[in-house]
Amino acid sequence: MDSMIKTVKTDNFSMDYFKFGQGEETFVILPGLSVQSVMGFAEQVAEAYKVLADNYTAYMFDRRSDLPEKYSIHDMAEDTAEAMKELDLEKVHLFGASQGGMISMDIAINHPELVNKLVLGSTTAAVKDEQFRTIEKWIDLAKAGDGEGLYLAFGKEVYPEEVYEQSKELLIEAGKTVTDEEFERFVVLAEGMRGYDITEDLGKIDCPVLVLGDKTDKVVGAVASEKIAELLADKDCTLYMYDGYGHAAYDMAPDYKERILDFLK
Repeated sequence: MDSMIKTVKTDNFSMDYFKFGQGEETFVILPGLSVQSVMGFAEQVAEAYKVLADNYTAYMFDRRSDLPEKYSIHDMAEDTAEAMKELDLEKVHLFGASQGGMISMDIAINHPELVNKLVLGSTTAAVKDEQFRTIEKWIDLAKAGDGEGLYLAFGKEVYPEEVYEQSKELLIEAGKTVTDEEFERFVVLAEGMRGYDITEDLGKIDCPVLVLGDKTDKVVGAVASEKIAELLADKDCTLYMYDGYGHAAYDMAPDYKERILDFLK
């Protein structure tokens, strides 16, 4: 395991995380749903966010280590909030991408003391039936133990077409490494998004919010980011829509981290 990985233990669970940077302010990243844990890419994440390293100490949290059979977005948020408190993190700048954005909104609503500013990337305030159909296809592939099929289906929806085509071989190779435990974990985390709807509570968010979406997002759709901004219209909320980077604009757009940095200043 990467030497950067640490584990926070509470009375209820343990959760892996890693940290980088040396700034006085705290920046927390909550990643989206992934076939395999992002903890294995700690060094790459630190490199991708190096623009923040001078002014912020950054943390990226995984989900809890032992998953219950049913694990809702709200449960994920409560556990992440508990992990943050265990590490004495408060008034953080919180960035959540995709499923991580759903968790982040829940934390900002129910634990406002933890969040100073909120950045939401490629996420939604409600997972509608048509959005969950894509996720359900992934769940079926995971249940069938089809790692190659799952990685390819995931990549096709998340990345721009040209990036997906260029990455096919890498996705196929990655698919061969998925373990039974990782398949089971993926299913639980993906199922946690079924029926998620936080729209009625979104107005409780009082901190400044930056919403970043993409007009070509095939997972949650462009309208999802626009809807969040609409629901926060009477708050301190800024919306920026990319075009052509797909759902994974947070990985693809070259100015994404600088845009976050400008918002946090």
